[in-house]
Amino acid sequence: MLVSVGYLIIIISVFGGFALAGGHLASLWQPVELLMIGGGAVGAFVVGNSNKALKATLKALPTVFKGSKYTKALYMDLMTLLYEVLGKIRKEGLMSIEGDVDDPASSPIFTKYPDILADHHITEFITDYLRLMVGGNLNSLEIESLMDSELETHHQEGEVPIHVVAKLGDGLPAFGIVAAVMGVVHTMESVHLPPSELGILIAAALVGTFLGILLAYGFVSPLSSKLEHNLHESSKMFECIKITLLANLNGYSPVLAIEFGRKVLFTTERPSFLELEEHVKQSKSK
Repeated sequence: MLVSVGYLIIIISVFGGFALAGGHLASLWQPVELLMIGGGAVGAFVVGNSNKALKATLKALPTVFKGSKYTKALYMDLMTLLYEVLGKIRKEGLMSIEGDVDDPASSPIFTKYPDILADHHITEFITDYLRLMVGGNLNSLEIESLMDSELETHHQEGEVPIHVVAKLGDGLPAFGIVAAVMGVVHTMESVHLPPSELGILIAAALVGTFLGILLAYGFVSPLSSKLEHNLHESSKMFECIKITLLANLNGYSPVLAIEFGRKVLFTTERPSFLELEEHVKQSKSK
C-alpha cells in the first residue's frame, strides 16, 4: 500500500509541478523513448543475471506491494507455539515431540497456529532443529554454529533480488542518456526542418534523460530498499526461534526461553511480557 502511495506522490509532484510551470504533459509522452529505455534495461537485466537470480527477483518483487505479515500477533503465535513445544519436552521428555516434528501438519500443537504452519520455511526451521535436539548428540554451541550458517545462507539468498534491483536502478539513467543521444542523432539528421520542428525533436530527446532518471530514483531503486527491509523482517523471525531454542538447550525453562526470544524482536512488533503471558494462557485453555 505504501509503495503505491509513494508512487502516486512522485507522479503528482513531478508531473503536476511540470504542468503548473506551464509545461505540456503531452510532450512527455514519448513511447519510443520508453521502448529504448525499458527494452535496454530488461535486456541488461537478463544478460547480467543467472536463471536463479531472475526467478528469485521476479518472485520477490510482488511482495513489496503487500503489507508486512510479520505482525505482533504472528510473533505471539510463534512464541506461544515454542512455549508449548518446549513445555511438552520439559514434562514428557524429548521423545514426546517426535510425532510433532515428523508431521507438523497433523500435530495438535502446530495446527493450533495455522499462520505459522503456512510458512514452510519457518516450520521447517523449527522442526529441523527440534529433530536435532531429539535424535542428535550435538551440544548448544554446535547447534548455534549450524543455525548461524543456515541463517547466513538465508540472508545471502535474500540479498540476491536486492542487488539485482539496485543494479537495474543504477543502469536506468545511462539508458536514458542512450535514448537522449539517439534522439539528438535523429535531430541532427533533420537539420533541414524549420526551427519549430527541430525544437520538438530536441525536447523529445531530452525526455529520454528525464525518464531514465525518474524511473531509476523514483520507481526502481526504492524497491531495493523495500526488499532489504523485508529481508531484515523475515530474518528477525528466524533469530527469535534460534535464541529461544538455544536458551532452552542451555537449561532455561520454557517461560524464560521465550522471554529470551521476545527480547530480540523489533520494538514495533515486540509484545510486552504481560501481553505474551496472557496470549499463552489463552492458547493453553483452547
